[in-house]
Amino acid sequence: MGISQRTQAIVDEIDRNDTKMGDLKKRAREIKKDHDLALELWSTGKFFPRMLATLVFDKKLLTEELIDQLVGDMGTHGEDETNQLSEWLLANQLMKDKLLSAMIQTWEDNPSPVLRRLYWYHQARLRWVGQVPPDNTEELLQSLERNMASEKPAVQWTMNFCAGWIGVHDPQYRSRCIKLGEETGLYRDEVVPRNCTPSYLPEFIRIEAAKREA
Repeated sequence: MGISQRTQAIVDEIDRNDTKMGDLKKRAREIKKDHDLALELWSTGKFFPRMLATLVFDKKLLTEELIDQLVGDMGTHGEDETNQLSEWLLANQLMKDKLLSAMIQTWEDNPSPVLRRLYWYHQARLRWVGQVPPDNTEELLQSLERNMASEKPAVQWTMNFCAGWIGVHDPQYRSRCIKLGEETGLYRDEVVPRNCTPSYLPEFIRIEAAKREA
């Protein structure tokens, strides 16, 4: 699809190597909600315009068909960019609408690894940001114990992230989450920058739980 002069001007402004995420958030605050503009930004196929689009979509117009299209389009990006695009779409649109949040609950076994990843990231985020999660922790943990070791790496990371936050926020499940990390060995040898929390579940849970119990 062709794009308007206004959209082209925004693309010219932000499609730069030195663009920062804060720049996109500032621009989105100026634009507010503009679904047509978001669609045009997305149609460019460029990473930064698509990131801005995730901020200015109208969530009420994000149908299941359109979400499937957006997720399919993310396949043109590398893994890091796909992860960033999908996480911004989740945090800024999908989690802010009850119907969309309900849709996310159906993605655990979706054929798309991007949607499966968002399912687990959503479950983790509910706990991470302090929202009241659904009463499904036992079912989640059973699925993690059964499937995490064999999942695709990008999905596996969010499953591990979810297990970590379950272990932090649900003390009755903490030992099972630590055991899961020990048995899978995922991220045991990960080297992280100073003051960053490692992803290895026993360490992640120990550090993050201690912060909240101090």
